[in-house]
Amino acid sequence: MSDFRLSAQLAAHEADVLTHRRRSSGPLDLAYSTGQNHINNIAWRCSRTGADPSLLNLLSNLPFKQVRDVSFPTPDLILSASRDHSVRAWSRTASSPPAFEAHIVTQGSDFVNSLACLPPSSAFPKGLAISSGADTIIDVRPVTAGPSDNAERLLIGHAQNVCALAVVPGSKFVVSGSWDSTARVWNVANWETEVVLEGHEGSVWDVLPLSERLIVTGCADKNIRVFDLRKAVAGQVQPRSTIYTPDVVRALCQVPKGHPSGADIASASNDGIIRLWKLDGQNLGELRGHQSFIYSLTSLPSGELVSSGEDRTVRIWRGSECIQTITHPAISVWSVAACPANGDIVSGASDGVVRVFSRSGERVASPETLAHFDESIKSSSIPQHEVGAINKEKLPGPEFLKTKSGTKEGQVQMIKEDDGSVTAHQWSVGQQQWLNIGTVVDAVGSSGRKVEYNGKSYDFVFDVAIEEGQPSLKLPFNLSENPYARAQTFINDNELSQNYLDQVAQFIVSNTQGATIGQPDEASSGPVPYGTDRPGGEPNAPKIIPVRDYLDITVAKYDPMFKKILSVNSALVAAGRKGISLNPSSQNALDILRLALESNKPVTDEVTISLVVMMCTQWDYSDRVAPLDLLRCIATSASTAKFRSPRDDSSPVTIAISAALQGVPDGSQPNENCAMMALRTIANLFKTPEGRKLVVQPAEVSGTLAFIGRVVGLRGQPAIGPFNRNLLLALTTVAINYAVLASKRLGSISTDNQTQLISPLALILQKQTDSEVIYRALVAVGTLITVIGKAAPEAKSLSSSIKSAKERVSEERVQTIANECLSLLN
Repeated sequence: MSDFRLSAQLAAHEADVLTHRRRSSGPLDLAYSTGQNHINNIAWRCSRTGADPSLLNLLSNLPFKQVRDVSFPTPDLILSASRDHSVRAWSRTASSPPAFEAHIVTQGSDFVNSLACLPPSSAFPKGLAISSGADTIIDVRPVTAGPSDNAERLLIGHAQNVCALAVVPGSKFVVSGSWDSTARVWNVANWETEVVLEGHEGSVWDVLPLSERLIVTGCADKNIRVFDLRKAVAGQVQPRSTIYTPDVVRALCQVPKGHPSGADIASASNDGIIRLWKLDGQNLGELRGHQSFIYSLTSLPSGELVSSGEDRTVRIWRGSECIQTITHPAISVWSVAACPANGDIVSGASDGVVRVFSRSGERVASPETLAHFDESIKSSSIPQHEVGAINKEKLPGPEFLKTKSGTKEGQVQMIKEDDGSVTAHQWSVGQQQWLNIGTVVDAVGSSGRKVEYNGKSYDFVFDVAIEEGQPSLKLPFNLSENPYARAQTFINDNELSQNYLDQVAQFIVSNTQGATIGQPDEASSGPVPYGTDRPGGEPNAPKIIPVRDYLDITVAKYDPMFKKILSVNSALVAAGRKGISLNPSSQNALDILRLALESNKPVTDEVTISLVVMMCTQWDYSDRVAPLDLLRCIATSASTAKFRSPRDDSSPVTIAISAALQGVPDGSQPNENCAMMALRTIANLFKTPEGRKLVVQPAEVSGTLAFIGRVVGLRGQPAIGPFNRNLLLALTTVAINYAVLASKRLGSISTDNQTQLISPLALILQKQTDSEVIYRALVAVGTLITVIGKAAPEAKSLSSSIKSAKERVSEERVQTIANECLSLLN
């Protein structure tokens, strides 16, 4: 099948403000200011083109003309939404080469970030354009309307920016996703909210309706949620299941039937990886190639997938391989959509241009348009931080491009030109040649220049806009700092919500990538995985096994946790269930508890602990996740470990397990999030001597092992959340802690119980693919081997499971720990 080629390049959306912002990441609008370096880049580009610098500044990737969303419902119609506050309809006026003429459908007063197109009907022969953005109002109007016309409907309900819109199959409903942590389903018959999709703990970046009853959402809290609308109660519905991912989910699409992976859906994340999933959470593969955030996903009638992102590219994926990379002369390609009728694709980018690409020779653009597009890519400036540190002296010259071929689609090769500049070239498999994609220009930090701020010198000083229309906050950063430490300082200095930590740190990482000060980069895109800070990669490195430290899982989001508890309590009060609702004094006790937790102070009040236990055990099963989350937070306190239920003398271990397994509605499976919180509670009890004294009791050990067996599905029982990453991490953390306890206090746990722990770990090693889950399972089994001895039959049986895990996960730390486990058995 031939490559996509430019079919039409549609005139830019207008720019009305000369301010340069980088990207929006949830409620934070993260901006950057590169100071003199940005001016130098403009001057350098002007010297090549002869353009006036002020003109180039106007035309170069201004945010207020960025095309943030596109739709391609028919070969004759394209819709685009932009931060110039407009939605435009592009009608095809010629076929070969294609030509389109635009008219403004709506012109608002704020950024438009999302759109969808409702198919034609008798009332609206051309269909309805549905759009929304920062003003939170969803605008519905005919595609043929103009900005002076009244909207057909204005849908009000969201509290923050609406960043996703989609039409449900059958066209009876529309789904929206918002920064307000909700998604809404709107009934087209009356344009009222049909149901609110609850449970999100961050911005809902994308919505994917699979049918009239099944909706999938992608969220900034790193979760994919599957909702069954038939289970809605009082206008709200909780997720049927949750898929836990390693990073923020920015985009979703349905995987076409017949795809080699057998996946149901695909997700794209800030880590630049496309992941393929079954709806039950099973991960079936990863598509790697993008170098930065991925913003959009769609599928083609041919069964291929298409993606676009922050690395300036649109990529075409056949099976698991990238077969074409289309570089754009822009900072970001925000959106990509496919025409279901002819398979052409359209992209919307940060330079305000809408571009159409086609595989059909009849629909390829004119030679002049193609040449202009190629030249605009060649003349692009690529900041050095986007390509990493470069040693010019070791780069090949232009002759490399004539004598060497690339090894894969999209491979980038830096070339030192005769004039001393560095150009980037990308290998095209389809064309079998290197394509010039721009010139690498200097960046602050990598050049050694410093920026002054408050009397100190920094490698970078970023502008961070928290609210539109408000002054930006300054974020200074030196390359010798840890991004998370600097992000925390920034949050503290400006009294911001702790929820911004990951967003600020990720922004720092993304915008300093490749800039070095002659030492290893300390940046991380997230919390350091267990084991990455341990030696083990070198031949003579100290051994990792047996581990000697207990692990806990204490990071918590207190605001949504307590908000949910109070919401459930309000419903109980309204229903007259005063026996298990919280009275004012109990609510006051919860307020005091929250303050203690946020101050990292231990919980000592037995009445408060009893209150948490009551919620975990007496509230309806569907309402127990938040109370169990609170229980695992207080499990690190000695008073919690010593607590016993006045009703039946149950310990916190028994209470957590009972809350997760008892009260499940008939015909349903235990809630995987309840099971996860119960295991986190047990893991956190190891933090204090009192807790370790509790968990080592034979009854507690037996109860925990039975619970672990139930979770993984031993003895013929169905597994609970078999691909729930957070649940499996909690389980393997408990296993590590018991292995550490058995290793440090020989005889504290019976041999029978030690060997019982091996079976679920072996099952995890045989079936799971997540590197962190596998690593923790290997740490646990390795430490157990040092206790029970390599000659034990149970230890010998682990060999094949360890080898199986080693074959599936290539990450270096996993290979290292697996080899160490195998050496113990030898």
